[in-house]
Amino acid sequence: MIDPRSSLLASAREAVALVGPSVPAHDDFVAALEAHGAAALDREGPPAHLTASLFVFDSTGEQILLCLHGKGRFWVQPGGHLEAGDTSLAQAAARELEEETGVSRSLLCDVRVVDLDHHPLSSRFGRCASHLDVGVAAVVDRDAVALQVSDESDDLAWFPLDDLPSPLPPAFDERLARVRAAYAVAR
Repeated sequence: MIDPRSSLLASAREAVALVGPSVPAHDDFVAALEAHGAAALDREGPPAHLTASLFVFDSTGEQILLCLHGKGRFWVQPGGHLEAGDTSLAQAAARELEEETGVSRSLLCDVRVVDLDHHPLSSRFGRCASHLDVGVAAVVDRDAVALQVSDESDDLAWFPLDDLPSPLPPAFDERLARVRAAYAVAR
């Protein structure tokens, strides 16, 4: 039987290598994985630890699914902490999407790791000082999904990429531009 933690750690290392050193947060990910190993994957590990999120685009490529984050009080892509049963970063991001929006991971197409982002957090996030977030992207037929707001989000909605809501987290526009460029190259 494969140990999910070693599988998840291998997935994290693969994600860092795949996205590469051109992303500003790359060195932070390398340092965290070297210093903490599997503990960097754990919410109870170091105050800066890995998370996974999913940028979900509609099949036209013109809209994105965002949630109004309960703690952050901003619109952002679904995502969150890694859990014991997760075996890859892409799987963890898809699980978070399903938990937070009701969108079944079976409906996702062209799921790819595309970004690394290290962002600080406010005191509303408790002991988490910052997240080293692995950004995954996917496409879904928005007519095939029925969105369901969870306990972690206050609202969910599709937004045109050229008319995003407010407020957004700091530097979200820059991150979204990176994600879109990397995803377009990968497709």
